[in-house]
Amino acid sequence: MSSTQTTPRRAVRVAVVGVGNCASALVQGVAKYTDAAPDEFVPGLMHVDLGGYHVRDIQFVAAFDVDSRKVGHDLSEAIFAEPNNTVRFAEVPPIGVTVSRGRTLDGIGQYLAEVVNESPLPEVDVAKVLRETQADVLVNYLPVGSEPSWRRRFEEHGLPIIGDDIKSQVGATIVHRMLARLFRDRGVRLERTSQLNVGGNTDFLNMLERSRLESKKISKTTSVTSQLEEELEPQNIHVGPSDYVPWLTDRKWAHIRLEGRSFGDVPLNLELKLEVWDSPNSAGVVIDAVRCVRLALDHGLSGALEAPSAYFMKSPPVQHRDEDARHMVEAFIAEHGQVTAAPAVTPARDAALVAD
Repeated sequence: MSSTQTTPRRAVRVAVVGVGNCASALVQGVAKYTDAAPDEFVPGLMHVDLGGYHVRDIQFVAAFDVDSRKVGHDLSEAIFAEPNNTVRFAEVPPIGVTVSRGRTLDGIGQYLAEVVNESPLPEVDVAKVLRETQADVLVNYLPVGSEPSWRRRFEEHGLPIIGDDIKSQVGATIVHRMLARLFRDRGVRLERTSQLNVGGNTDFLNMLERSRLESKKISKTTSVTSQLEEELEPQNIHVGPSDYVPWLTDRKWAHIRLEGRSFGDVPLNLELKLEVWDSPNSAGVVIDAVRCVRLALDHGLSGALEAPSAYFMKSPPVQHRDEDARHMVEAFIAEHGQVTAAPAVTPARDAALVAD
């Protein structure tokens, strides 16, 4: 008689850079689904138990921010501090993790500086904190679009990374991608398309500074055009954040339009409006991505993880059709899920999940 020995359940030790709306939704999500049954359907998650790691195995061990209303406070309190304005959908008990004072880099622009109160506390040594807390995965919630240099840096250090720029559960980009692909699959020639997004969170406020839009526009535009087989002229496609509307809070409204030609060279136009709570729309994706990074660490993988990046992110190293990318992630989980004892991971070695 033979038997398969499974790996004892271990925590996925997570550090978070940027305790904004996205971090709030992530922490709330872990709290909300900590007791979910392994085979339960949870909206926004591929699996409650992914490759041997349950949602409750995610353990927050460090957090960094620069706002005085968050620094020095328990993470469970900081996620609800202003200027955060996402929906509160779960009660979060004290976590025992105090938000550390991170470095003030270039993420605070002209407009964001009006709502962020910088903490007077000294900056911590982020790398030292990560080592001391033995963090496995670093979730980067700093403003980011498409940053190819991160991939090279992680390859050089032998660490896995999933990036760039989170693709929400059902967000403007994924809907736009699917519609563009539908036009092609049904034989409609796409001639022009646009996506205009408005919202009321600090991400949209920061992007009122137009110079900060470049990487975001590249990320969103490439995600859509990757589904086309005929290239559109630059003047015929516009994708990106458009304006800041404070009363929308963390809600996002996306106006998408596609103009094409069908049989007989007859015009065919499609227009829709999508309304979502922006940050919860990405939290489940991050929970899955964090656990995929943990699986990669267990198996000594390094560099960009092609399948998870293609499914979870807008600007992966290699674009795939979304249905194909999902199958690839399922195969990744099946191959690297916990079956035998996982190798020990040196505490000083950390993986990153690049997000926005």
